[in-house]
Parts: sequence; C-alpha cells; structure tokens
Amino acid sequence: MRPFQLYPLGDTAIVLQFGEEIDDNIFPRIRAIAAYLDQHPFPGMMEYVPAYTTITIYYDPWVISEKGKYDPYAMAVAHMQELLPQAAQEKKQKARTIKIPVCYGGEYGPDLEFVADHNKLSPKQVIRLHSGADYIVHMIGFAPGFPYLGGLHKKLATPRKDMPQALIPAGSVGIAGNQTGIYPIETPGGWQLIGRTPLELFNPNRETPSLLRAGDIVRFEPISEKQFNALKEKQHES
Repeated sequence: MRPFQLYPLGDTAIVLQFGEEIDDNIFPRIRAIAAYLDQHPFPGMMEYVPAYTTITIYYDPWVISEKGKYDPYAMAVAHMQELLPQAAQEKKQKARTIKIPVCYGGEYGPDLEFVADHNKLSPKQVIRLHSGADYIVHMIGFAPGFPYLGGLHKKLATPRKDMPQALIPAGSVGIAGNQTGIYPIETPGGWQLIGRTPLELFNPNRETPSLLRAGDIVRFEPISEKQFNALKEKQHES
C-alpha cells in the first residue's frame, strides 16, 4: 500500500494526501474512504472533500475533543488511523457510465483548431482521441456540477488560454493542461474549448442537481450540429 501523509488544515480539518500527481491508482483509495465515511462518520465530523490526490475531512473541534478534554487534531488523527484499514476493506463500488454527446468544433468548439495545431494533430484526430477514452470523475468543483476528469490522452494536453474568457457557455467541453472538463453553467473560464454538449449537467431544481458525481465513468460521443439542436430541444420539452 502506498504511503500517505496526514496534516492539519487550519483548526477544523485534517488532510490525507496520497501523492503529488494525478494517478488513477490513488482514486480508488480516496473513494473507499469517502464511502466508509458516508456510512461511519466519526463524532464531530461535518463533511469531507475529495480531490485528485487528497481527501479533506472537516470537523467540529468542540465535539471531536469531547468538550475540550482532548486535542482536536490528535483526535482526528486517531479516528483516521482507525478507519483507514477498515476503509481499505470496503467493497469496490460499481461505477456508473454516463455518455455525454458532444458537438465538436465550429461555434461549439472554437479552440479545436488551436488544440490540434498545438499537438501537431488534425481536428479529426483530436476528436477521435478525446472521444475514444473513458474518463473518471475525480471530483466536482470550481463551479456547481463541474467535473474534473482523469484519463485525457497525453497527446491532447494543451495550456490554458493566456486570457480567460468572461463567459463560457454552459455545456462547453474544454482542455487545460492534462485535464478535460465540462462547464455545467455559464461562467468565466480559461480552458481551450473543443466542443459542447446539449445535456444539462447542473440543475438546482432536480432532486440530484449534478448529473455527474465522483466515481462516474464518462464517455464522450461525437454528434452533429443537427443532433445537438434536436437533443437540446428535446431536453427543453422534458
């Protein structure tokens, strides 16, 4: 088992760090801890926040210290050291596979040509590589419902824009460095936009607002502009 680090984050949180770089071998460990905490929260635990290489657990210092009798952080460390072996025995959760239709290029993906030129590929090769992989949703963040995806092909890695855009349309699919993601709502951003999905990734009025969640598998499916418009219209009708 890979080593990990424990360290405090202010006076109300503890961080478990499993590495320095995005690694698909780290993700199952973080998911197992999250699943265990869902079922077995320790006294004083408030919430947890998973990320690429860390999981941060927030707690109430007064409760976890048993009303000031013990050091809060020491108690958090003790709880985590106790639960880690038990979390490692959690059964692996079956991942959902979510297919995301994407209209690549044109007005929906204005930076497709730049990504292709930067990586000495044709736009068709970019689309084939981008839609030919399975991506793991490592975490949701930055904006409501925004998925950070692991699994981008190395040949597609492209720097962020030098100057971020003031407004990115909802559904835009972008690349930044060695990551790809989907903008669920209109928001400023600096990722290279290669396409757009007609799916609504975030709706606060739904019972589950975010379409995606950590642990999901995402597959992108290329569609035409005509298909994009048809799916968009159908979604508005439902």
